[in-house]
Amino acid sequence: MAILNDQKPSSNGNNEIIGSSDEFVAPEINSFGQSFRDYNAESERQKGVEEFYRLNHINQTYDFVTKMREEYKKLNRVEMSIWECCELLNEVVDESDPDLDEPQIQHLLQTAEAIRKDYPNEDWLHLTALIHDLGKVLLLPKFGGLPQWAVVGDTHPLGCAFDDSIVHHKYFKDNPDSKNPAYNSKHGIYAEGCGLENVMISWGHDDYMYLVAKENATTLPEAGLFIIRYHSFYPLHKAGAYKHLMNTADEENLKWLHVFNKYDLYSKSKVQVDVETVKPYYLSLIEKYFPAKLRW
Repeated sequence: MAILNDQKPSSNGNNEIIGSSDEFVAPEINSFGQSFRDYNAESERQKGVEEFYRLNHINQTYDFVTKMREEYKKLNRVEMSIWECCELLNEVVDESDPDLDEPQIQHLLQTAEAIRKDYPNEDWLHLTALIHDLGKVLLLPKFGGLPQWAVVGDTHPLGCAFDDSIVHHKYFKDNPDSKNPAYNSKHGIYAEGCGLENVMISWGHDDYMYLVAKENATTLPEAGLFIIRYHSFYPLHKAGAYKHLMNTADEENLKWLHVFNKYDLYSKSKVQVDVETVKPYYLSLIEKYFPAKLRW
């Protein structure tokens, strides 16, 4: 990853983002030597990614997500610290990701360290980067051992039409919701500007980690929670779909998600972060923004 010069983007007291032309420079190729988020490249990994999205698009229904939220908001499975959860991610590989097959903790630290260099004064953003994917522990038996299609991958709304920008959109034809007239219009069951917090988003690690952080009384700012909850919502923050459902607060928080997304996506590389070297810094942030033990 490349970081240029000493001029750093930051924010002012009004939470307005101050950018710089000398920020993190995104590489042109991912850790496999291919273009980022290329879901059509011919490779064995791509075939697996497409099968993942086929299952995801068929099985993620409004009723399924309702049940998952009800079940997991109990937070009655495990009690552990944030860092203990980070270490558990060494056991997880995301089958939906065409850009990465490294242990997840490396991705978290690569993202956090890249942001830390460009935004040295936004420590909440460093921590948000570290924890944004912790919900992937849902793949592990003690957290329910959910299938990959119910944990990772891009997210999208339920209860309204599936936008064409959603990757491998063709598989929605076999989703039961696609046959429900109430869900098949642009707005579906929602009102214009209702706010994303009132929209049912496909279930996965984003929504789960948001639940964990919120219910354990984190002091992260709302922008941090927004990033955690919607960082996989690529139809919105990359394609501009579903903006008609956003409210004013969403629009402000989306500015920070756009900042974050560049690092989340393009810091995926074979350059490893020395975990023990950076661990004390991130432990200090965890102590600042979270209780010692969390319910998961």
